[in-house]
Amino acid sequence: MTYVVTQACCNDATCVAVCPVNCIHPSPDEAQYARTEMLYIDPGTCIDCGACADVCPVDAIVPDSDLIGETEIYKDLNAAYFLGNPTVFGRCEVPRKPVVAVDRPGSLRVAIVGSGPSAFYAAEELLKRRDVEVTLSMFERLPVAGGLVRFGVAPDHQTTKAVERLFARTAGRSGFRAFLGVDVGRDITVDELLEHHHAVIHASGAPDDRKLGIPGEELPGSCAAREFVAWYNGHPEYADHTFDLSGRRAVVIGNGNVALDVARILTRDPECLVPGDIAEHALDALRHSALEEVVVLGRRGPGHAAFTTPELLALGSLPEVDVSVHDGYEAPGDASIKLQTIAEYARRCPQPGRRRITLRFHGAPIEVLGGSHVEGLRIAPYDEAGVGEDLECSLVLRSVGYRGRPLPGLPFDAAQGTVPNVAGRVVDPAEDRPVPGVYVAGWIKRGPTGVIGTNRYCAAETVDTMLADHERALLPRPSRTGDELVRVIEARCTDAFGLDGWQRIDRYERTEGRRRGRARHKLVDVDAMLAAARGAEGNSRMPR
Repeated sequence: MTYVVTQACCNDATCVAVCPVNCIHPSPDEAQYARTEMLYIDPGTCIDCGACADVCPVDAIVPDSDLIGETEIYKDLNAAYFLGNPTVFGRCEVPRKPVVAVDRPGSLRVAIVGSGPSAFYAAEELLKRRDVEVTLSMFERLPVAGGLVRFGVAPDHQTTKAVERLFARTAGRSGFRAFLGVDVGRDITVDELLEHHHAVIHASGAPDDRKLGIPGEELPGSCAAREFVAWYNGHPEYADHTFDLSGRRAVVIGNGNVALDVARILTRDPECLVPGDIAEHALDALRHSALEEVVVLGRRGPGHAAFTTPELLALGSLPEVDVSVHDGYEAPGDASIKLQTIAEYARRCPQPGRRRITLRFHGAPIEVLGGSHVEGLRIAPYDEAGVGEDLECSLVLRSVGYRGRPLPGLPFDAAQGTVPNVAGRVVDPAEDRPVPGVYVAGWIKRGPTGVIGTNRYCAAETVDTMLADHERALLPRPSRTGDELVRVIEARCTDAFGLDGWQRIDRYERTEGRRRGRARHKLVDVDAMLAAARGAEGNSRMPR
């Protein structure tokens, strides 16, 4: 028997560290890690010890004997990764090295802005160290924590959301405190944070999206897939949005995992979404949807599709949804499992009365059509040999990439949508020098690439950089205490609260979810969140 990595893989590589025979690849110090869709276990090397399965945060690793039905393909997928690969995998030119910080008066005080995966991975990396005492303050502008895990992961992917258990463990570590409902840049400046901390790590993600730059893009009914994802995941700033689901067809422009998520949510039987944590308003709207088809449109061919093989495989296993390929597709003889899967979908015969996801390649959107609202999408062929088309639809969702937003007081690379940095250390390009005490992690650091687990090593690199600066006495010394920080927050943010308030919200949502037969009943109204945070006592303590 061997162990197999399956669709839920989060890529955080905890399994790599415990494997006694080095059979899980690519590991974080291998060049392929930054580009991999998931991790793979070599069936020829695995010794069936189960250590990897024991530590997997999302239960993605299972014995091959437990594979059934649609998961059988993962045995071949794991084995195929190693076919033709050399025994010695390519290494990154600069592997990460541990940094030992020297003793300095008092503890190292760090502020982290954001509460998503990169923020929590950075917090864990700092708080688990034994060579330096760390006091950490996490700031989140919303009354709920989680970032991408709460508002980005699809509600029917509950195994992926299980990484929350790791974050809860981090929040319980000594030295951790949280300030929820505090907007850094509005309620308190970065300079003020540095008065209370040695360093600030910005891990605020990429909250904006890229535009298509075509006529009609701003018509009602044409919007970013990011907004739709935030809506069905219960983001309080998008809960009151509406999406026209009264038409027969919707088009999702883009070929990434988010595009497949959106297409899947739009076509699934809403009752299949009930056990997850989809927002109630979204579930109600989907129950009244008239959509029959969702077209996932890509500019180039199947070989350039950005969605991962696991997400593509999951799409074809939905019992209530047909998946087809516009104009068919024949995979070459040496095709990857991804291309073989697309070819298999192209051979499927749609069943009458079922909703359908159509993968369409070689089509470039050139205009959103309509007067007062979206009525169609004009598609040009990818090359001169093809034929263009006006495709009737009532909803167009662009899924062509997330984008970072400028942060108050920090330099910003408008072309990349990131904060200029070297290994996480923020650099002012105008003066070509580091900004003392200021760092970045996650998508605002490297752009919207990778999956949840990718942020673990991104955050670790930033922490190593920061501790190296601490060792060289390059971090500014805070002039004010942590207690003074609490008093500043209390004076400016009357609705702010600490970790105990978030835990009350979490308990309420999970308890109410169980009562309704769901993983979580999400609160989407800020006032309701604040009421839950205060609890029966009518208050929520600020962290001390």
